[in-house]
Amino acid sequence: MKSITIKGSKRESVGKVATKALRNAGKVPCVLYGGEQALHFSADELSFKNLVYTPNVYTATIELESGEKFSAILQDIQFHPVTDKILHIDFFQLFSDKEVTMNIPVKLVGNAPGVMNGGSLRFPKRKLRVKGLPDNLPDFFNADISKLKIGSKLFITDIDNNNCTFLHPDNTVVVQVRMSRNASADEEDDDEGTEEGAEEGAEATAPAAE
Repeated sequence: MKSITIKGSKRESVGKVATKALRNAGKVPCVLYGGEQALHFSADELSFKNLVYTPNVYTATIELESGEKFSAILQDIQFHPVTDKILHIDFFQLFSDKEVTMNIPVKLVGNAPGVMNGGSLRFPKRKLRVKGLPDNLPDFFNADISKLKIGSKLFITDIDNNNCTFLHPDNTVVVQVRMSRNASADEEDDDEGTEEGAEEGAEATAPAAE
């Protein structure tokens, strides 16, 4: 998995006054958990642009002025309710021999025949929650939809887990093609399959975000 470098400084004081001063200076107070003790530091708000404002998932390499480096993942983030400025970020330290839980995005591959016949593509699982060693965490999971006809579903068991463990039931639907009002039955579908697809999606359904 790709990493974003965050350059920061240790915080000597963690009180409300010091925290307010940091924010006024355009910095974000942060805490790194997972090690022997919590590490308080701060970094420029602009440093988090490529880590926070993106649909992709990255690990973070935290570099402190002292020369210390830590590999981590973003665990929690707080935004100002009015301005949407970042108020605080919690990180969790990564270790090569300890598994971690993350939400990894799913990338669609190919074209679904059912969609080309007028079906409606539904994408209920745009991210999958997995557990695995840091080195096994991919940037994204591929979902091959090139064989999905009207009424077909792609289950989580059809996705290569990249040596990670999916934290979803085996019957979790990642992508499916449903019948729409303008759809025509796939020529290769038998009557039973066509009737099942029609029963599943009699009404038109727009693609759904997670």
